[in-house]
Amino acid sequence: MMNCSIDNLLDLEKTIAKDVFEGKAYPWEVLPKIKDFIIELGKTLDSDKFDNPQENVWIAKSAKVFPSAYIAGPCIIDENAEVRHCAFIRGSAIVGKNAVVGNSVELKNCILFDNVQVPHYNYVGDSVLGYKAHLGAGALTSNVKSDKTNVVLKNLQTGEAIETGLRKFGAIVGDNTEVGCNTVLCPGTVLGRECIVYPVSRVRGFIEGRHIFKDAKNIITKK
Repeated sequence: MMNCSIDNLLDLEKTIAKDVFEGKAYPWEVLPKIKDFIIELGKTLDSDKFDNPQENVWIAKSAKVFPSAYIAGPCIIDENAEVRHCAFIRGSAIVGKNAVVGNSVELKNCILFDNVQVPHYNYVGDSVLGYKAHLGAGALTSNVKSDKTNVVLKNLQTGEAIETGLRKFGAIVGDNTEVGCNTVLCPGTVLGRECIVYPVSRVRGFIEGRHIFKDAKNIITKK
């Protein structure tokens, strides 16, 4: 059985967005709610800790944002985060404490938990990246199927399937999971906690926590 519950994948104490997950069974259920949640949460943030440089954008005073970065609202950039040269934040994005958003990285409708690193040429759309998740250089979340139908989460090993009801759904990446360089996470990919994905992989469906994805036919348990 696929254990895709929020508690099995994510430590909600490691994000400013904890409350958006309240009452949800699966983490992808928050994706349509991120935009409105940011706007309401932003209004409550301490002005001693956060600047509000433009409508619906809140940036922690301790965050480092390069002048060349583009930030559209709604967006929250939490304390001590770093948003580097030419990052492109299209809106509806939460960047967690101590997170790194690197050169030419694009974010759209996503939540990055604290200490997430997407440091080099990544695209993260309609996705949630858990505490200390890391995407290697060029790793991408693909968030729309080629035929534009709703995303179905599948366990390719058991044949189980969950209808998400979402047309746009990139990936859920569990806490402390490492995704190798130039990997594509296909629509509806869910990676459990403490996984490792080999570089230049194409990943689909659900991967149980503490597994190593070498390729679709070679997924092994971590020792």
